[in-house]
Amino acid sequence: MVRLNEHAQPEAVAVGLDLTDRLTQGELRTEQLPWTKGKCFRGSAYVGGFVEWKRSFESLNDEKQSLCLNLWVNDVLVQSASLSEMTLSPAVQVEELLTWAPVSAGDYLFTGTPAGVGQLHPNDRVYATLESQDGTILSFIETQCQ
Repeated sequence: MVRLNEHAQPEAVAVGLDLTDRLTQGELRTEQLPWTKGKCFRGSAYVGGFVEWKRSFESLNDEKQSLCLNLWVNDVLVQSASLSEMTLSPAVQVEELLTWAPVSAGDYLFTGTPAGVGQLHPNDRVYATLESQDGTILSFIETQCQ
């Protein structure tokens, strides 16, 4: 995830988990209602520690220096991907947001979901990292599902 500065540019990066209550989301979709409730619940988002990012949005997707997201559930690696593999780049996301949303300094931008999305269960142990190309862990989350 990216924390934005006053110019809607990246000022810091961190690993973030943006969870969805799929059952609620599905029910709301069936009723053709907004599915915000499926994204906004206690424990729906976890954010690791931020590290300063003085480079551009484009550098987040540069294949040679791109950051990598990893997620383990119960010690099994279930997601691993470079930010360069995301369908929509953070630059495209923020560009679109600026056309309709009030974007302010300090806002968080979740950058995408690697392949391997799966259901979490009570007592699952979750560990996620944001790593540099050389494997240095820049940010991490370690938690247990309730």
